[in-house]
Amino acid sequence: MHPGPLHSLQAWHAAELITRRELTAENLVRACLDHITGREPQVHAFVHIDADAALATARRLDAGPLRGLLHGLPFGVKDLFDTFDMPTAYGSPIYAGQQPLADAAAVALCREAGAVLIGKTVTTELANMFPGVTRNPHNPQHTPGGSSSGSAAAVADAMLPLALGTQTAGSLIRPAAFCGVVGYKPSHNRVPKAGVKSLSETLDTVGGFARSVRDVALLGAVLTGDARLADPAAFSQTMAPRIGFCQTPEWALADSDTQQAWAQAEKALNTHGKPMALPPELSGLVAVQKAVQAFETARSLSPERLRHHDQLSAPLRALIADGLAISGETHAQHLQLTAMARRQVQAVFGPFDVLLAPSSIGEAPAGLDGTGDPLFCRSWTLLGLPCVHLPFARGRSGLPVGLQLVGAYGDDHRLLAAAHWVHERLTH
Repeated sequence: MHPGPLHSLQAWHAAELITRRELTAENLVRACLDHITGREPQVHAFVHIDADAALATARRLDAGPLRGLLHGLPFGVKDLFDTFDMPTAYGSPIYAGQQPLADAAAVALCREAGAVLIGKTVTTELANMFPGVTRNPHNPQHTPGGSSSGSAAAVADAMLPLALGTQTAGSLIRPAAFCGVVGYKPSHNRVPKAGVKSLSETLDTVGGFARSVRDVALLGAVLTGDARLADPAAFSQTMAPRIGFCQTPEWALADSDTQQAWAQAEKALNTHGKPMALPPELSGLVAVQKAVQAFETARSLSPERLRHHDQLSAPLRALIADGLAISGETHAQHLQLTAMARRQVQAVFGPFDVLLAPSSIGEAPAGLDGTGDPLFCRSWTLLGLPCVHLPFARGRSGLPVGLQLVGAYGDDHRLLAAAHWVHERLTH
């Protein structure tokens, strides 16, 4: 019926088998749970698992009609999303044991489409930089990235085919890069954020992880409500996308692993694109993103700052202090710059369908006391553009390395189709 163990099936393949009734949701869920039992003591991807509820849901799905694109597919949810049937602590002792009354909108949409919630995955403290307990499944002495650390690690270790995450700076693309999975950050505000702990209204974006572009496109179609994202015709296209090779103004900080991956990609794709540079007016965006994030996070976390200050980590207290030192007038200027840059960047895509850009400085750093630098994600997040990380190479330590594709705002369906085309050529 299918090669390899059930838990390692790609989501699109499992969905086809379930649709044809050649695979039951219960058997798929059970296979994932069995694998989690064996690997979770090493990876620490979860803060909560409810195996009995997941199996009961799977049996109900098997007994009824097909629910949607994700029918019977197990998924995990970053512990930044509210869930009515599982505790939600936002990675902070302040919220230990909290039980929300309702699902976050994105979780509800996945359940409506037939997905089976296995558990809540580890996030860093309030989705900031202070790390959780998750380890990189490729080497437990290295970080998995953050803040969507548990979701990326669980998918990378084939515990789950799909998982939800969020990005405010680089919290989808960076852990996808470090763990070697496909990460998808949709266009800003294409996915509802209701029920997700807020850090920055200007930057926060809901997205997810999978092991192939086709898989993450299924998830994206459900989250955005845009069926074009998962249109099978898009993944059989023969027309090559026009690719702009965009090293970004931060390229000098990329290490030899990212440089080598870049050279490999240029060789594989050189007849389908050409180098390009962002216009000068789009320089300096990293600093603006940092300031916007600090200002808005400091104020979004005012309840925690005012009532639970001693339960916040020192790095988070420092970030809040930095944010409070920024005036409202300065922040208003940063928002104006952001709006202007978001308008200006659309012209960049005239000659190109997508841009190829670095995802990270290099492979996942050694040590578990940090989550790595989101440097190469900050500008794209500020611009609100859709991004897809594509894993295809290995660094000096044998850990995953890849690059990201960036699309024009709202062109998520074209970006995903192009990402599938590019990924096939980078991995074959």
